[in-house]
Amino acid sequence: MSLAPVAGAASDRTEVDAWPQFRGTKRLTGLSASAPPAQLKELWSFEVGGEILSSPAVAGGAVYVGVASGELLSLRLDTGAVRWRYKVATDLGIGESSPAVAGERVVIGDLSGVVHSVRTADGRAAWTYKTGGEIKSSPVIVGDRVLIGSYDGSLYALSLKDGSVLWKYATENYVHGTPAIDDGVAYFAGCDETLHAVRISDGRAVFTAPLGSYIGASIALDTGRAYVGTFDNEVLAVDLKSGKIAWRYSDPQRHFPFYSSAAVAAGTVVVGGRDKQVHGIEATTGKRRWVFMTRARVESSPAVAGGRVYVGSSDGRLYVLDLATGRKLSEFDVAGSVSSSPAIAAGRVIVGSQDGRLVCLG
Repeated sequence: MSLAPVAGAASDRTEVDAWPQFRGTKRLTGLSASAPPAQLKELWSFEVGGEILSSPAVAGGAVYVGVASGELLSLRLDTGAVRWRYKVATDLGIGESSPAVAGERVVIGDLSGVVHSVRTADGRAAWTYKTGGEIKSSPVIVGDRVLIGSYDGSLYALSLKDGSVLWKYATENYVHGTPAIDDGVAYFAGCDETLHAVRISDGRAVFTAPLGSYIGASIALDTGRAYVGTFDNEVLAVDLKSGKIAWRYSDPQRHFPFYSSAAVAAGTVVVGGRDKQVHGIEATTGKRRWVFMTRARVESSPAVAGGRVYVGSSDGRLYVLDLATGRKLSEFDVAGSVSSSPAIAAGRVIVGSQDGRLVCLG
């Protein structure tokens, strides 16, 4: 196994006024530089006309979100007014793939396997590319290329300019998660129970490491480790220099899969479980720091800002927890089940629900 280039503990926070992709940043840590008010109130909401499984992105004063009815929607961040609607040419719609924004383009995948690049200014198509399977992975834009996984078992690098294939990396099963990026390498763990590290420049493997678990979540990268939950009811920390599992975490009494993607902040890994709980785990040792019980499964991936954790639950609520202790600070009734992950930018929290309501809190 080759050694992976690994960055140190460099900051992985978003810009204050942006959350341009799934998990906010390319290392997928879910950490925002923005600090929403301690007491949230609804600033606006919008009925999108379909289920929201996709997580919002925020850039340039606009919110972008995919809708199961088959639309990519852009709203004004300040008022919630519609800027434009882009309709995908499939009845299958948009699932969990979340938009990524860079400059004049916003990119998203749909359940028919098509990647869409759309002009941020007016919602017109720039290009599309058809993969060989449905897309639930969220795109990540790195320089001149778009990285995205497909259920055809491949990770694609497409040209941001025209959608042409720059390279294609094949695995043994579905690529569900979103690739995390660090120091020129894309890291993802797929349904083939393997951690893959792939060079962004040419699509060549840096290393592969067996994890022994089916994984639907995306990896978070921090201080030389990858953190990810599994369908074998564990959260894993993987050392990126050796490819070895540094620790395994599981609840001693409640054995349920982890589908939520982890956040990492202040030495704590925060992840939701289908056991209805949000878990705070010590990043170095894998020991439990705290656990918070909701009323239903937690598939929403947590976001962290200002020492607070923001996470949705299938019980229809957005919870705000203290990062250090897991103590509930507040909760907000979003009405429908929340599996979409919150976006945090410009002092606002934007989250969607499965009843089709997009809510902006601040």
